Amino acid sequence: MIADSATATNPLASPAVGQIEPLLAAISASQPRVSRTVAIMPAYNAATTLERTVADIPEGSVDEIILVDDCSNDDTVKLARSLGLTVIAHETNGGYGANQKTCYRAALDRGADYVVMIHPDYQYDSRVVGAAIEFIKLGICDVMMGSRIRTRREALDGGMPVWKYVANRCLTTVENIALGQNLGDFHSGFRAYSRKVLETVPFEKNSDDFVFDSQFLAQAVHFGFRIGDIPVPVRYFDEASSISFRRCITYGLATLGVLGEFYRHRCTPWKSERFQTDA
Repeated sequence: MIADSATATNPLASPAVGQIEPLLAAISASQPRVSRTVAIMPAYNAATTLERTVADIPEGSVDEIILVDDCSNDDTVKLARSLGLTVIAHETNGGYGANQKTCYRAALDRGADYVVMIHPDYQYDSRVVGAAIEFIKLGICDVMMGSRIRTRREALDGGMPVWKYVANRCLTTVENIALGQNLGDFHSGFRAYSRKVLETVPFEKNSDDFVFDSQFLAQAVHFGFRIGDIPVPVRYFDEASSISFRRCITYGLATLGVLGEFYRHRCTPWKSERFQTDA
């Protein structure tokens, strides 16, 4: 009876067979949970730039890198595996938005608390990953954007075409006014999210094309998430992916359509599924 009493009052005192698993579970539950940060890379023909992009990610800033290859014609998949990345390869090219959908599903499935998107084309400076995530960890923002346009001179010196700069400034201004935000660059491909954002925003309902990004931000605003940004150096060069002038016009018009859909949902009886959850 004395031994039984000691065991009852001291959980570490020789537990009986059958009590070990509950004991281990209790000990595990008492330990503080360590958050998990996952970097996702939507990739297409990124073999020439991938290694440099990965090398710039600060050590210890992410726990895993998931690369989703959208049916590349080069050695992107082979190189990514040699670098120790988690690789998911699409059998057919689904588009930029479809690639991101796979990225986010994979990150959530692998227990990510924070997710940061880094383009593997070495255009965005991945050294700022930790800084972006920290704003979310501190509870200051739920979504962090990397702004390529701290000043006009820096953007143009980084190689951004003048026409793209002007288009970005005009469209970003319209979006800031329409969505009540104050972001420096609504169209950056460097983005970080909390898990709650990805679990709330119905991104599966979005386009498989480039306008996916605009739809996602409009959804984030609709669901009340806080969006912030930090400056991120950017490089424009031949290997860095960039849509053409014609595709840019199509994207811009589609983005204006997203704003129209946002206000139609909020101000009229005609609701959009894109701004409703299934729950």
